[in-house]
Amino acid sequence: MKILLFGAQGQLGRQLQRSLSVQADVVELSRASTGACGDLADRAGLARTVRDLLPDVIVNAAAYTAVDRAESEPDLAFAINRDACATLAIEAQRIGAWLVHYSTEYVFDGGGSQAWRESDPTAPLNVYGRSKLAGEQEIARHCERHLILRTSWLYDCVGQNFLKAILGAALVRDRLEVVNDQWGAATRATWVADVTASLVPRLQAQHAGIYHLAAGGQASRHAYAVYILQCARQEGLAVRVPADQVHAVSTVPKPGVAARPANSRMDSSLLCEQFGITLPPWEHGVEAVVRELAAGYMLPR
Repeated sequence: MKILLFGAQGQLGRQLQRSLSVQADVVELSRASTGACGDLADRAGLARTVRDLLPDVIVNAAAYTAVDRAESEPDLAFAINRDACATLAIEAQRIGAWLVHYSTEYVFDGGGSQAWRESDPTAPLNVYGRSKLAGEQEIARHCERHLILRTSWLYDCVGQNFLKAILGAALVRDRLEVVNDQWGAATRATWVADVTASLVPRLQAQHAGIYHLAAGGQASRHAYAVYILQCARQEGLAVRVPADQVHAVSTVPKPGVAARPANSRMDSSLLCEQFGITLPPWEHGVEAVVRELAAGYMLPR
């Protein structure tokens, strides 16, 4: 099996390199790749690359993810998150390949408190969410063999994410403020990659569609941050913020900052039932990543 992986140097892409290479010949592409094109802004290059390499599966882990900047760069956000997806879908359909793509809970409006199901109506709050939803629609329109995995609050040891931002701030500050009115489940990129690797060899025509893939359980951003620091102390990291100095605050709209969904809870039961998998509680991934980061810091215990 030949897999063409876009976004290979991103937070999720690096984990996909590891998980997919165990069972397939993986061609890893990023925006900086030479020769074959990994730049999603280059639609002609993408089409040429797919036609030249003729993969069995295309895995697209690349995206425009600068949520706030997208408000002032909508054309670029849509070029990467919608138009490139259309190109990959058209070319995948042309050669009979599967297209595996990752999306986000930002396609919903964040209302209510129930976990989002695949059948719930979409209503993005910001440009980023609208561009990701448009990408989903283009893929479904042009490629029969598509698997779209919506995930949320993604993090891992590499890349920029909430966990690393909180941990970094706590090492130099005495006080933190974290919103307590945004809810979801922190999902480790390693898990998403491992699930992807388990699904790819089993894909059949009846599996095509959209699935939610997020860790089990739920927490507010504030509770998530408190747990990160609890794990950090257990691993011997010299965090300066006392437990009672992580203050819960409400989300306040700010100029130039895109609206975030208050409810990012995701119902992954369809994926679990369809493929017979079980997703771990969000806390397990946080514990593991903090442990790995602590080992990298090489601090005294």
